[in-house]
Amino acid sequence: MMLLFAVILLVSLQSIARNVPERVEPPFWWADMYHKELQIMVYGEDIGQTRVKIDHPGVKLREVVAVESPNYLFIYLDITGAQPGMFDIEFVAGRRTRYSYNFELRERRENARYHEGFDNSDAIYLLMPDRFANGNPALDNLPGMLEKVDRTNPDARQGGDIQGIINHLDHIAGMGFTAIWINPLLENNQPRYSYHGYATTDFYNIDARFGSNEDYVRLVKEAESKGLKIIKDKIFNHCGHYHWWMKDLPTSDWLNQWDEFTRTSYRMTTIVDPYFAQSDYDIMVNGWFDTNMPDLNQRNRLLALYLIQNSVWWIEYSGIHGIRMDTQPYADRFFMADWAAYVMAEYPNFNIVGESWSGNPVLTSYFQGGKVQHDGYNSNFPAVFDFSLYDAIGMAFQEEQGWSSGMMRLYNSLAQDFLYANPYNLVIFGDNHDTDRIFTRVGEDMDKLKMAIAFLVTTRGIPQFYTGIETLESAREHEGHGKLRVTFPGGWTGDPVNAFTREGRTAEQNEIVDYLTKLLNYRKDKEVLHYGWLKHFVPENNIYVYFRYNEDETVMVVLNNNAREMELNTRRFQESTHGYNMATDVVSGQVFRGFGTWRIPANTALVLELE
Repeated sequence: MMLLFAVILLVSLQSIARNVPERVEPPFWWADMYHKELQIMVYGEDIGQTRVKIDHPGVKLREVVAVESPNYLFIYLDITGAQPGMFDIEFVAGRRTRYSYNFELRERRENARYHEGFDNSDAIYLLMPDRFANGNPALDNLPGMLEKVDRTNPDARQGGDIQGIINHLDHIAGMGFTAIWINPLLENNQPRYSYHGYATTDFYNIDARFGSNEDYVRLVKEAESKGLKIIKDKIFNHCGHYHWWMKDLPTSDWLNQWDEFTRTSYRMTTIVDPYFAQSDYDIMVNGWFDTNMPDLNQRNRLLALYLIQNSVWWIEYSGIHGIRMDTQPYADRFFMADWAAYVMAEYPNFNIVGESWSGNPVLTSYFQGGKVQHDGYNSNFPAVFDFSLYDAIGMAFQEEQGWSSGMMRLYNSLAQDFLYANPYNLVIFGDNHDTDRIFTRVGEDMDKLKMAIAFLVTTRGIPQFYTGIETLESAREHEGHGKLRVTFPGGWTGDPVNAFTREGRTAEQNEIVDYLTKLLNYRKDKEVLHYGWLKHFVPENNIYVYFRYNEDETVMVVLNNNAREMELNTRRFQESTHGYNMATDVVSGQVFRGFGTWRIPANTALVLELE
């Protein structure tokens, strides 16, 4: 009996001695990655006072960093030549193993390095997961999650989830979209206003109210099977103030700290200004976005590599096709450049789009990579959002033509494309989850909305549309985000109408869905609209004419932004129409024979194939 007791005691003591650390991030990795250095952040009580032991072929322990908090270790491994498999990381205190973690190096998918990202051939559908559709109501209110669903409060969680997105992929693909940008899905376990996802509390786990990591992988695969790419929304400028590490920061410089709360000035000009004051620059870059969004200090080398590897982990794990980086200019720009360079070196065919919110193309172009700026900076971001064109769209269709108004706004915005390294890779849009709705911006006029859609689908760049365009949602940002981000009709059991179906939409909504579907499906197969050159002519009489062309074909677009029928002398465009005899409108089928004087209906867009 005493011997049996001794054996049980020994086993129990060994079990206690070989505790698993509370957190290991990343939880696993892959062999044969392009970058051979691997950082592992480990968190556990007093783990910083242990020694690390690893014995596995091809894995070399290069560095172990203990920090101010005794509960962290940062392990740096060289995995050159390491084969897929499992190995123990032991944390030894004295003569005993205090913690042990069985770490896995997985085998990569075939051709994972050359995974295809979104590109000019794509059209992007933006959705906010909490507001799109509730596919699994059992996830609405979970133990341990601080904010619950409250359908009576437009600023609270509504209950949308990953399964809801999966359930309606056919709706998105059917309209002709080929990519989906989904607002953040990572855990946001904040006490309130957590639905939007921009205050991350765990960088390695999907918010349980949306689903699981496995659900996310399933979403990516289901989307791929329907011809849809998934773009992940990430935020490295800040985290949520309920992030797990906020109770025990690794280092005193993990965050940009101030003596008292200091909000960013939002003055992006200080980044490019040759005469800037350092104090102004510091407030812009190091100030906090909000009281509940601690500003991360990416100049800390431990945090920098942690964030970089987190992106690679999600790409490799889930197979996403792109990253949208929130608040790009507000993070340290040199870190951002290093991050983008690292990701693009790991995945040369991937794509990244940065949010650099300024209507001034001088500022916006600074944050697109591929070009050395005046101060030697290159962001290495392949794409940014075109906020200058966004501003122009909101005014152009509402105005008569003046020297710089009406259709001249579109022309003048595009005429400044020389500022960009690659204007054809800009993401163009008429609204998103933070702005006035596009239907509102064109005065709730159906004809003008169609013109804006035609312009976005046919001009240079990658078009993006926000959920609700198909239901003609209308709202101003200053009226509140709850109104701006309403739930999609039919996404919840008991909704009085189901706008995912034709029967559930109004005649006007179906008219827009049909128009959008016609043009997006036309664009899908038209390489000339993906990669063709753009030539445009100075608008006259508020009519804007431009051409997309390559060696094989030419598409002509006419936007008549007048409330009356207008005559258009097409002989003016002979340098682009030479050799062609007729033009057919891809929407209506109307044929124009010869290039003389055409009569263009009021407030109409013509998308014409030349023959």
